[in-house]
Amino acid sequence: MEANMRWVALTAVAPVAWGTNYFVTHEFLPADRPLYGAALRALPAGLVLLALCRRLPRGAWWWRSAVLGLLNMSVFFVLVYTASQLLPTSVASTVMAVAPLTMMLIAWPLVSERPRTAHLAGAAIGLGGVCLMLLSGVETVSVPGVLASAAAMLVSSFGFILAKRWSAGVDVLASTAWQLTAGGLFLLPVAAAVEGRPPALSGQTVLAFGYVTLIATALAFAAWFTGLRHLPTGTVGLIGLLNPVTGVLLGTVVAKESLTVQQLGGLVLVLAGVVLGRPKRAGRQDTGQASPHPERVREPRTRVARR
Repeated sequence: MEANMRWVALTAVAPVAWGTNYFVTHEFLPADRPLYGAALRALPAGLVLLALCRRLPRGAWWWRSAVLGLLNMSVFFVLVYTASQLLPTSVASTVMAVAPLTMMLIAWPLVSERPRTAHLAGAAIGLGGVCLMLLSGVETVSVPGVLASAAAMLVSSFGFILAKRWSAGVDVLASTAWQLTAGGLFLLPVAAAVEGRPPALSGQTVLAFGYVTLIATALAFAAWFTGLRHLPTGTVGLIGLLNPVTGVLLGTVVAKESLTVQQLGGLVLVLAGVVLGRPKRAGRQDTGQASPHPERVREPRTRVARR
């Protein structure tokens, strides 16, 4: 149980960092360059992780990295960048909170993880809290922004579960580096063709990109994929609800967005959903299904097969 909570704490780094990413993107990054913005987020982060792990893909991981990089990085980053520019920080982050239910439903057929009752209940409570925050009526919500955020949620949910299915016998840091690098390489020529020359970057913008690249991308995705390796999908999805909590609090405290009683009640429900779905007595059994121990037994066979 104590080990489970350590994995929960590590995984929580990702949604908290992603919640801050909405604010940084909205306030400090170029508003009209989503393709370059996504490329400058993905490729440097991938190269940093590649320098740390010093491994290249082998065998099937060449095309797997391309598929996951396209889903989890290229398409996802462009949609998130667009949503961050069109929506307030609090609203942009709350739409993504539908992800727990989506991830649980996708994980059932892809990785044979049947969602626990506590996970479903936590997701339902969290979704109710999201609705309270999103439908607070404080300001007009951009429909294209909401659609971009919803599309990002669907694409990433499928990509995350696909990464979990393919993760056996592969180092988490290496697979994350391959996905980010592939995603950035996909985006660069598209950005050049659609958006022309790269945007001029001020010192403040460079610092903002540095934060987005190192903290909200390299560190966050390494933590997230580690959580998917060691915890049940339902638990990881519910931890992702810390994304809207961070976004709403940051938007209120820093960006001076309004926080109503209705939104505060929604925050309480979201946190209750996270607590309800945390690993309990059954956590050891669930974690055993997604833990690295079976992978360690199979790892030598996998490596031999790749050679």
